[in-house]
Amino acid sequence: MRISKSRAVRAVTAAVAVGLIATGCSSERGKDDAKGGDKDTFVFAGTGDPGSLDPALAADGETYRVTRQAFEALLKHEPGGSKLVGGLAESWEGNDAGTVWTFNLRKGVKFHDGEAFNAAAVCANYDHWFNWTGTYQTSAVSYYWQSIMGGFKNNEDPETPKPNYKSCTAKDEHTAVIEVNEASANLPGGFSLQALAIHSPKAIKEYEKQEASAKGDAITYPKYSQEAGTVAGTGPYKITDWNKGNKEVALERFDDYWGEKAKVKNLVIRTIDTPEGRRQALQAGDIDGYDLVAPADVKTLEEAGFQVPTRDVFNLFYLGMTQEANPALKKREVRQAIAHAVDRENMVKTQLPEGGKVATQFMPHTVAGHSDKVKTYAYDTNKAKQLLKDAGESALKIDFCYPTEVTRPYMPAPQDMFELMKADLEKAGITVTPKPMKWAPDYLDATEAGSCALHMLGWTGDFNDGYNFIGTWFSEYDKQWGFKDETVFTAVNAGSKEGDPAKRIEAYKKANEVIMEYLPGLPVSSSPPAIAFAKNVNPPNVSPLTQESFAEVSFK
Repeated sequence: MRISKSRAVRAVTAAVAVGLIATGCSSERGKDDAKGGDKDTFVFAGTGDPGSLDPALAADGETYRVTRQAFEALLKHEPGGSKLVGGLAESWEGNDAGTVWTFNLRKGVKFHDGEAFNAAAVCANYDHWFNWTGTYQTSAVSYYWQSIMGGFKNNEDPETPKPNYKSCTAKDEHTAVIEVNEASANLPGGFSLQALAIHSPKAIKEYEKQEASAKGDAITYPKYSQEAGTVAGTGPYKITDWNKGNKEVALERFDDYWGEKAKVKNLVIRTIDTPEGRRQALQAGDIDGYDLVAPADVKTLEEAGFQVPTRDVFNLFYLGMTQEANPALKKREVRQAIAHAVDRENMVKTQLPEGGKVATQFMPHTVAGHSDKVKTYAYDTNKAKQLLKDAGESALKIDFCYPTEVTRPYMPAPQDMFELMKADLEKAGITVTPKPMKWAPDYLDATEAGSCALHMLGWTGDFNDGYNFIGTWFSEYDKQWGFKDETVFTAVNAGSKEGDPAKRIEAYKKANEVIMEYLPGLPVSSSPPAIAFAKNVNPPNVSPLTQESFAEVSFK
């Protein structure tokens, strides 16, 4: 996720100059652009800072928004959709058992540092991740590797999942073969993840000279992942600077890119952490686009001539409960009380864009495996009070973490949503202690480590399979939830190795019913997030997976 400050090119200086608009006079540049001046820089506002320039160390969309422009995985999704297509692999094939995956790689591909892409490079990456040690083995750092491939060559913690990755072989220069021990519903979809995007072997050698470290819940990431200059992918843009003071990353078109070249030379991705701040910057001509438009702003922007496409629903927002962070949460009556205490209908009505829905389970209604037979928990303050009384927890006190300096597709206004849930819980007699934390890395690290009794999080699907939702959270013990229940784990995993699609979907439905009976947390809502662009922009294909490629952008 990160890099060392480096090879600043003249064009980068120009990109950074444009990027300074949030702090002063550079807004004049944006206005010149809006009038038809220099069009060599596209400035896009995200909602939070990236955590790293090495996507393998990340698990959040703000990091991936940046790295997706510079790194490519073996597979990807079709523009604007969720169908898997070739990425760095032109084609791929799995054996009948789902344990051997053969990738026919593209020829003539170069990394940003000039190294050639080939099968040996693919294997260098997978073996690098498999051989991680120390802090790299913590779930906060290697979340996606563990989710898709299990543990490591030498697990250092008994709670780390057993490794499913077996080997990678360069059959020839342009054929890589990856073997796993058991078939998984996470494959082949997992091969499309940014966390498994391919890096230059030369860069990997530099990565391996550095260590991540941890003190309590705080992770110190390696220097290479925090400054531009070391990381090298194969994408249409290369990362040239990370100006943390101005909260922006600068990228420059990679002219040796194997595919269609980026249409705009320079790309700046800036953090503007409030919806109103992003809207005002677009209206002023300081930026050319931004993500997660506040529901109330959609009509205003459209009437003014801005472009505001809406993505399809492919996310879930939930109230997480970490049982090991507060013993009271181990009682199902307490978890049920919290579920009945929260007015989710009001949340959807007041906080989400048109098309948002109350979630009945940990999977959006647009994903196959969604069940109409799950146990439901209607808003009922009196019932919540009674359940707390029955559990002997009428005077419950609980910490509630929520993120700051961020907006997510499933969570347009985190503090407002927190305040609504806090008020609901207090009506039921629960004393809430607010714990605000900066999104990256503090909040993400704390929730992954299981430090937050109650917390707000969500998920936008990585690929179109129900296991990518329920399997992400409930396939095994996870510190974020802090419970061990074999009935839940068995039900969730029942579909993960099922080859018959119809049987797999039925298994997912049953798993959703088991999960909602146990109630590890409260699914709150699903919503269609909007993204906005200036009048003079030809936008990229908008993705239900929020995987937009800014190489597709051009100016009118």
